[in-house]
Amino acid sequence: MELFFQQLFNGLTLGSVYILVGIGLTLVFGILHVPNFAHGSLYLIGGYITLMVMKGLGVHYFVAVILSILAIALLAVLMERFVFNPLRDAPPIHDKIAAIGLVLFFEALISLIWGTEYHRMTTPFDSTITVAGVAMTTQRMLVIVVAVVVVVLLQLFLKKTMIGASILAMAQNRDGAFLVGINANVVAMMTFAISGALAAIAASIASPINLVFPAMGHLVILKAFVVVIIGGMGSVPGAIIGGMILGISESLGATYISNDYKDMIAFLLLIIIMTARPKGLFAKGVY
Repeated sequence: MELFFQQLFNGLTLGSVYILVGIGLTLVFGILHVPNFAHGSLYLIGGYITLMVMKGLGVHYFVAVILSILAIALLAVLMERFVFNPLRDAPPIHDKIAAIGLVLFFEALISLIWGTEYHRMTTPFDSTITVAGVAMTTQRMLVIVVAVVVVVLLQLFLKKTMIGASILAMAQNRDGAFLVGINANVVAMMTFAISGALAAIAASIASPINLVFPAMGHLVILKAFVVVIIGGMGSVPGAIIGGMILGISESLGATYISNDYKDMIAFLLLIIIMTARPKGLFAKGVY
């Protein structure tokens, strides 16, 4: 029983990372209808910025995380302005090709600047707490707490602020939002900024557990797309539920089935849920 609860805790940690990445992907798709395959690159660069700022400037972990969030939010806005916005009237395949190009470019750039080796990120949260036989590292606990806080703050932002209301209006009815004077460019930039910030947070809190390396964004973005599709394209509640389902399933599957096949579980879940609910668990928009 202790093993079960241990893996359940690990699954909550993994699911929390998937939730943060998946929500960013969901917001961009649900509001702008852009399947941003380059979202994994934002996750990748976020992890490297946090690591290199800590090593290069010797700043505290939290300071490095904040700088990474700001940098990746800005990078995401630039990505929207100079790549996706000019393609808004182009055939749909064009933004997908552009996103794949960004993935290849950023991965090559990271390898050129920082090399291809694996890096370990150290944090102040390296102690372990044992409760009822379940070993919980403080870093994994931090991942879960941060995910909960970020999701709550994001919901408050979307529900209680003018910009948040504009984002929801765009998600519900783009033409109606234009008619009442909502600035589509501002909404698009803010959406990408939030998406980038979430990717940076996820990378910064997960990297001390999973290491930092040039290909770290590949599997994460694949899992994030699975989360988004399972939850319902464009649904934030769906991304939250989907992330938890996937994280817990992978953790338990690695223990009770085989660690060699844990990455297959995501796609097996995708097939099962899509067969039962072709539009995902939730299919009614962002909220």
